[in-house]
Amino acid sequence: MPSRARLDEFIAAVVSGDHAGAIERFYTEDASMQENAAPPRVGRDVLVAHERAVLERVQRVTSTCVTSIVEGDHVAIHWIFDFVFHSGKTGRFDEVALQEWRGDKVWRERFFYDPSKPAA
Repeated sequence: MPSRARLDEFIAAVVSGDHAGAIERFYTEDASMQENAAPPRVGRDVLVAHERAVLERVQRVTSTCVTSIVEGDHVAIHWIFDFVFHSGKTGRFDEVALQEWRGDKVWRERFFYDPSKPAA
């Protein structure tokens, strides 16, 4: 079960722009991430590689935590991600992440957002 302080550390890492590093430090080796109803990606190394590939497609991303809730091993985070693409175009993802933690690390995560929004 994550403490509020541990969750705040995770959020701070993401807000600082260290998305891949946050996955490396805060996810279990066998963690999974799932986008809406798509099949989950499994394994921390796979998750880190995917995150780095996404970040390579954008010039900049600004991450804002709107709110977060910890209830035992379950966490909900409302994120806003503002992207500037290499073309200069911008996009915004308004996303809710539901996480299940094992101890002080994320084990399962599922994202909910409007899939019609721009993706690099």
